[in-house]
Amino acid sequence: MAPDALNQPLPRAGDPAAGECLRRSLTFWPLLFYGLGVIVGAGIYVAIGVVISRAGGGAPLSFLLAGLIAGLTGLCYAELASRFPHAGGAAIYVERGFCSVRAGQLLGALMTVALAVSAASIARGAVNYLEMLLPVATPVLITALIIVFTAVATWGVRESVGLAAAIGAMEIGGLALTVAVALLDTTTFDVAGLLPTTLRAWHGVAAGGFIAFFAFIGFETLANLAEEAKDARRTVPRGMLSAIAASMVLYIAVATVAVLGYRSEPNPLVAVFAGRGAMAFAVLGFLAVANGVLIHIVMLARLFYGMARSGQLPAVLGTVHPRTRTPVRATILVGTIVLATALLVPFERLLVLADGLTLAAFALVDVALWRVHRQEPATAGVFAIPHWIPPLAALSAVGLILAELVG
Repeated sequence: MAPDALNQPLPRAGDPAAGECLRRSLTFWPLLFYGLGVIVGAGIYVAIGVVISRAGGGAPLSFLLAGLIAGLTGLCYAELASRFPHAGGAAIYVERGFCSVRAGQLLGALMTVALAVSAASIARGAVNYLEMLLPVATPVLITALIIVFTAVATWGVRESVGLAAAIGAMEIGGLALTVAVALLDTTTFDVAGLLPTTLRAWHGVAAGGFIAFFAFIGFETLANLAEEAKDARRTVPRGMLSAIAASMVLYIAVATVAVLGYRSEPNPLVAVFAGRGAMAFAVLGFLAVANGVLIHIVMLARLFYGMARSGQLPAVLGTVHPRTRTPVRATILVGTIVLATALLVPFERLLVLADGLTLAAFALVDVALWRVHRQEPATAGVFAIPHWIPPLAALSAVGLILAELVG
């Protein structure tokens, strides 16, 4: 496809020729808490034990490493969302950067697989918490969970983002409470092991960073909401980068207290509490992990919608409901894919694959921005980053994959 064709804007609400379009109703604060809601969830609540088993006392450094790499790609997404505020997100960015519809389709397929696996894995992780409270068969719980959140996602973007933001606030509050309780209950801290002193220990930090990166996946969700944000060129980059920075600080604090006081526990977060407190935290853990299911469904539906509007998927997926103004058909398809994946594929076998696919997709997005920089100078009002950041972000993502493969 020629660059001129790619430059054509998507229809806007109010344009008689546009038909039904997404409603612009999101401002900075809902976007920030939505971003925190998708970032702060399954990764930290489920994966922290795995990160500690790999990195030991260096687990806080693993989260720092993962956060910095996520931040570099986050900067690339922020500029791309500012340049091209369309719902297709990464698929549109790669199509623009490589001047190829097929490249966008391949990236969309890659992200679809990675996000579907992540959403299904998150659903299984949420059910693990829920099984502590309800004696119901796992497949039944998974099916009910995904059906409910698919229905919420078709209800309306303000409602689904509002619910995600509310649960996100509880997630953040739960982690902050965990840090406070751990600091009050622990009288002695062994700080000697926090800084790795051997090459093997530093390799453990890198290996832990690969898993810790899963805790940051989701910041790119905000790019898919660009068509539903007010003043998207400013609010989307601000919301995305603020969410990454806040989550990194919180993760490092949680990992630090977990390593100092509860390193030997299989679930360091639950170990902080006892008795009824542990049960209450299990409820919070379920909500935190389940929230990721809703957010992934919303994101994938917008990805399908944007790809359909740009001709990469059947046009039927590019329609919105006249009352809810949401892509209902795309959302139902996404929910079906996530449900099938959750029921058929075990989480443990695909967590590393999901992480690797996501990092590979991020590297392609980073390279796409590097190519855009060479093709199209930024216009006034666009959030712009230095030219050296995209290649550094791509190399960092690939390096994290290689560190896992050679391990």
